[in-house]
Amino acid sequence: MLNKKQRIILCVSNDLVTDNRLHKICTSLHNNGFELTLIGRKLAHSKPVPNTPYQTKRMRLLWTKGPLFYVTLNIRLFLNLLFSQADIFTANDLDTLLAVFCAGKIRRKKIVYDSHEYFTEVPELHDKQIQKKIWEHIESYIFPKLKYCSTICQSIAYIYSKKYCVPVQVIRNVPETHTPQTPKKITGIHKPFLIYQGAINKGRGIETMIDAMQYINTLQLVIIGSGDIFDKILTRISTQKLQSKIICTGQISYSELPAYTQGASIGLSLEEDIGLNYHYALPNKIFDYIHAHIPILVSDLPEMRNIVTQYTCGEIVYSRDPKDIAQQIKKMYEPALYQKYVEKSVYAAQTLNWEQEEIKLLELYDRAIKTESTEKLNSK
Repeated sequence: MLNKKQRIILCVSNDLVTDNRLHKICTSLHNNGFELTLIGRKLAHSKPVPNTPYQTKRMRLLWTKGPLFYVTLNIRLFLNLLFSQADIFTANDLDTLLAVFCAGKIRRKKIVYDSHEYFTEVPELHDKQIQKKIWEHIESYIFPKLKYCSTICQSIAYIYSKKYCVPVQVIRNVPETHTPQTPKKITGIHKPFLIYQGAINKGRGIETMIDAMQYINTLQLVIIGSGDIFDKILTRISTQKLQSKIICTGQISYSELPAYTQGASIGLSLEEDIGLNYHYALPNKIFDYIHAHIPILVSDLPEMRNIVTQYTCGEIVYSRDPKDIAQQIKKMYEPALYQKYVEKSVYAAQTLNWEQEEIKLLELYDRAIKTESTEKLNSK
């Protein structure tokens, strides 16, 4: 039985608006009797945080990117945790772990670590060897000292477990089962459309999607999200004169996103094989597409390939040539094959849902609580 008096603070480096994984985790813990506070940051362009049953707090930081951002983020988080009332501190990703670990040790609190990606292998660090070495040092120093860890897929869990001899629970970032919403109308869309949703960053395959649209006339493409290369993407679309075929909506909150996804015809996840983080990626959007009951087209990477192979709910890209991708999309949209993929997506959504993952989440925190109670009894 879970302790109903436990207070948890979860720390993250984003602005809380689009982080649906954290929203699901916080809601699940809140619904099971925990007191929750989620701490992130606030940017100049940040939208209001959607209404939540748990408490949220956003910090304004002088720097918004680069090394000074991560330094100030961890200092502010450390000071917040040092003077906060809580029983468990949770770090979400490596960029908050140092603050959580230091504050947790000083305050003698339980520490939970949820890694949303293989952080030290993200493409953004490939050309920044000094920064990469610093993150690797932080990870290698702290990770072996942790007891309660989780991540998003089996491949990354295996890497961490083998590297640091620490058990790592897999908690996939899948949607809750929900009633289908009325699809959101998107300005400029007058045909069935493909969809990409997520970060507009290096290595996401967005440039390839844009290039493929030169050879597709029966479908449009909607790109939802923001990120480091957003302006470059807009320039690429303009240079190729594809403004009538491709619509970029910018960032959309997790509460509104399903209505956009459900209006799409095919979901795209074409991450490039750049570094181990992307090689073992299992993007949230794949599960969002499945819950919208639309076929998926994904990269030939292990975790994505496993989903398509197991559930036959879409296809795998074997050639990244834009013409070949365009041809594959046209084939997928043929009525008989398309209907087959839709039916398989409906079936997959019955298994790949948050109700199943929530059980593992609660077991992780329950383990931390029971260990804490045992340690207190033994110390008396």
